[in-house]
Amino acid sequence: MIAFVLRRLIQAVIVMIAVAFIAFLLFQYVGDPVVFLLGQDAKPEQIRELRAGLGLDKPFFVQFWHFLVNAAQGEFGLSLRQGAKVSRLIGERFPATLELALVAAALALFIGIPMGVYTALRRGTFLSQVFMTVSLLGVSLPTFLIGILLILVFAVTLGWFPSFGRGDTVKFGWWTSGLFSVDGWQHIVLPAVTLAIFQLTLIMRLVRAEMLEVLRTDYIKFARARGLSNRAIHFGHALKNTLVPVMTITGLQLGGLIAFAIITESVFQWPGMGLLFIQAVTFADIPVMAAYLCLIALIFVVINLVVDLLYFVVDPRLRVGKAGGH
Repeated sequence: MIAFVLRRLIQAVIVMIAVAFIAFLLFQYVGDPVVFLLGQDAKPEQIRELRAGLGLDKPFFVQFWHFLVNAAQGEFGLSLRQGAKVSRLIGERFPATLELALVAAALALFIGIPMGVYTALRRGTFLSQVFMTVSLLGVSLPTFLIGILLILVFAVTLGWFPSFGRGDTVKFGWWTSGLFSVDGWQHIVLPAVTLAIFQLTLIMRLVRAEMLEVLRTDYIKFARARGLSNRAIHFGHALKNTLVPVMTITGLQLGGLIAFAIITESVFQWPGMGLLFIQAVTFADIPVMAAYLCLIALIFVVINLVVDLLYFVVDPRLRVGKAGGH
């Protein structure tokens, strides 16, 4: 177990160094931060002085080492557009994105898993066919179109939910949350549903496929031969084994929800990291882009590490395989 964890940690460090190198290259090849800070009319002496102050006159690998050290401390300099520390901007936007991703993931799990189980156990029924059709639409329609349609129906036509913003928030130190106010819940419904639809349909189809495969295995046939009830077989044996691969996919999808909430945040003007990244790309705000890239990579690495450990704990076959290999 310890060797497994150490191996995963070493892999995570290597991945983060590689991502940090890519983020560092943004500073080298996507515009010149000195020009952004001083403007086109700056004097050569001012440019030389600022480059020396920023350490841009040092060798390439010395600059990269300094970048690594600062990135490990969460420091990426100042935003070229807003003039504020990038760490502060990320800290202000991260709670909104994480909140949106968690609500969307909860919706996808608590709706997608029951739908997947139902379509596997009740194949051929009318409701099962409806679920499969809806899942096909959810996979096919682009996220921005789903968001616009939801705004048109539930915000403009029916007037049930607001169409943009985060609503009232409650502050807990540096952390803010809209989940402790009615207005915050009203604002998060449409963007969370928009973000959850693709994940929901993916989970539903995955659960259905895994459930059908598990129901054809020998130990399920043996359980039926022993006279176990369908409820015990379906939920005590089949569903339990079905959720092992689903857990892996769901963990990675949570990282995807955080990383790819950009479109949803843009459609609903949700004040999260995705909207901040879009603005940074528009204005070539390289420090923000680099910080976003490193943070998203860190989130994926951490989630992947946690999922690997959970998979190792939940699935006894891995532990047996490791013991046999040693």
